[in-house]
Amino acid sequence: MIDTNLLKSDPKKIAKQLISRNYQLDIQQYESLEKKRKKHQTETEELQARRNLLSKEYGALKKEGTEDKTLNKKIEILKKDLDNCSKKLADIQSSLKDFLLDIPNIPADSTPIGKSEEDNIKIRDFGKPNISGGKDHLDITSLINIDVGNILAGSRFAVLIGKIAKLHRALICFMLDKAAEHGYEEYYLPMIANTQSLTSTGQLPKFSEDLFQLTDDYYLIPTAEVPLTNIYRDQIIQLSDLPFKMTAHTTCFRSEAGSYGKDTRGLIRQHQFEKVELVQICHPNKSFDALETLTSHAESILQELNLPYQVVELCSSDLGFSSAKTYDLEAWIPSQETFREISSCSNCTDFQARRAKIRFKEDGISHFVHTLNGSALAAGRTLIALIENYFDQKNTISIPNVLQDYTKFKTIEV
Repeated sequence: MIDTNLLKSDPKKIAKQLISRNYQLDIQQYESLEKKRKKHQTETEELQARRNLLSKEYGALKKEGTEDKTLNKKIEILKKDLDNCSKKLADIQSSLKDFLLDIPNIPADSTPIGKSEEDNIKIRDFGKPNISGGKDHLDITSLINIDVGNILAGSRFAVLIGKIAKLHRALICFMLDKAAEHGYEEYYLPMIANTQSLTSTGQLPKFSEDLFQLTDDYYLIPTAEVPLTNIYRDQIIQLSDLPFKMTAHTTCFRSEAGSYGKDTRGLIRQHQFEKVELVQICHPNKSFDALETLTSHAESILQELNLPYQVVELCSSDLGFSSAKTYDLEAWIPSQETFREISSCSNCTDFQARRAKIRFKEDGISHFVHTLNGSALAAGRTLIALIENYFDQKNTISIPNVLQDYTKFKTIEV
């Protein structure tokens, strides 16, 4: 949630910044709601003060053993007026909250302005892509079975078999070990989140269609970012304890609403996939440096796997809802002859912290922390990149040296 003080002080400036995200802020609606809130809040407070005064007077009379029917009637009328006014205030506050929850984060000053993903900027790259194309991962090996996944659950599910399943597990273990090397504490987490958790990190209420809902209040998690960030929800953190660096491997679930007919072949876009997530909670003055560091931690995995990739800075209109600044890591996929996103590393500034009420105290004053997150990495897409980049175009997939202690084998014959 953006800082409402900024909205109140300079709504036109905020609206201009949000236009760069292709979001139209309805200033008139905000000012109307805020005006009504102030009016009904003032009336409610005045009615509460009058009720308290009359109740005190009534209590004093009762102690004396007397009763004033006129006073009693006044209190009854006042109570009805207060109830009506309180209800109107609650309705307006609810509408105002819904309005604010719909607004995305403000782009950081350093985020490039752009109208679409075409305006994203390549920052750097690593390795030399194989531009001769080749078979895709499903054609290379039968140990990824989409047909069985379809029988068991439906479209966009897969079954991994034998050495491919072990390679997938090896990748996850390697990623977690790299996170530990970089100082992240590992967590084992619930894979179900409640409404408040998903609201805190920005998935709800705006993106409910992208989630798998179980009951009115429970959803399957779309990313470990949700439970990791919410560990500190409604807490005031000691300044000396910052930063927090957390990691977790979880299964992630996404309905991929609106993406039908897009990337439906293979493991690129699945309803269920594995991911290792990095989350940092830090002091506001250090969050942009932390983003560079977190991104380098995700990059180090691709470098040790020797997979060609590029780092792309997202422009304002391509940012995720909660992000103020994002770097995407894109791995080379030979069969598609293009780079595909394999990690997204974001600084959400105080946007999630305001929704989750995660604060720290400095010089006796309460401030909101900054939250950051990034995949390190999405295991399924990393598996695709590894299979296709390490396939010899005949019948062998080589295993990178850094994974051989995990897999206990050096090749997969296909």
